[in-house]
Amino acid sequence: MGLLTVRKLTKFFGGLGAVQDVDFDVTKGEILGLIGPNGAGKTTIFNLICGIYRATSGNITWKEKSIVNFLPHAVAARGIVRTFQQNALFQDFSVLQNVLVGLHLQSKRSLFGAIFYSRALKNQEAMLREKAMEILKFVGLEEASSELARNLPYGHQRTLGIAIALAAQPDLLLLDEPASGMNSEETLALMNTINKIRERGCSILLVEHAIRMVMGICDRIVVVNFGKKIAEGSPEEIQNNQEVIEAYLGVEEDAVFS
Repeated sequence: MGLLTVRKLTKFFGGLGAVQDVDFDVTKGEILGLIGPNGAGKTTIFNLICGIYRATSGNITWKEKSIVNFLPHAVAARGIVRTFQQNALFQDFSVLQNVLVGLHLQSKRSLFGAIFYSRALKNQEAMLREKAMEILKFVGLEEASSELARNLPYGHQRTLGIAIALAAQPDLLLLDEPASGMNSEETLALMNTINKIRERGCSILLVEHAIRMVMGICDRIVVVNFGKKIAEGSPEEIQNNQEVIEAYLGVEEDAVFS
């Protein structure tokens, strides 16, 4: 049994089966890729895991306890944190302030301390700033800490989204198309960052259209098409799977696996 276990996960929107009977596990310290053509159901699966959508049926188990249909804040409190396809940043905040917002949930402020700005509160704010700078250094954005988020290059904005997620100290990080819009140099830097996150003991579930990136970074890959799982295995097994090749054929240029 994995750290995260998904069994017969199903979601219908009206009469449309967006996800049907999907099974997979994410084990501790693993990078698991979740791929498929556009509209295959990948983001819906993310939203079901995170509690944004309620499952029609099936189960999601986290550390051997069911979390299916938990609300998003309850899922995040258990150590499952996600990023989004679109940048969810405070555009008029600095890079550092964005990460501090992510750290805010860990802060323990009393009403008295907040009103009178106690020494303990000052110490805590200094500690949070130090932690935020550590995260920015880890993802390579330390030198941009004072920049407004809106002024960052697009690839750096995507990286900032990951930094904010890391502020929540996840045990499982769900990355939803993190390389979207990145050039090849930015993608290589992102792959390095993802590997470093895994080395820290955080498991990763990755949805990504950049197939070469997926093949180069994932331990295992799950493939979905029309809401159903059609394959699971190592990158080598997936790139030689005829059903997977047929699912991608003619869908997108980057689906050439070799």
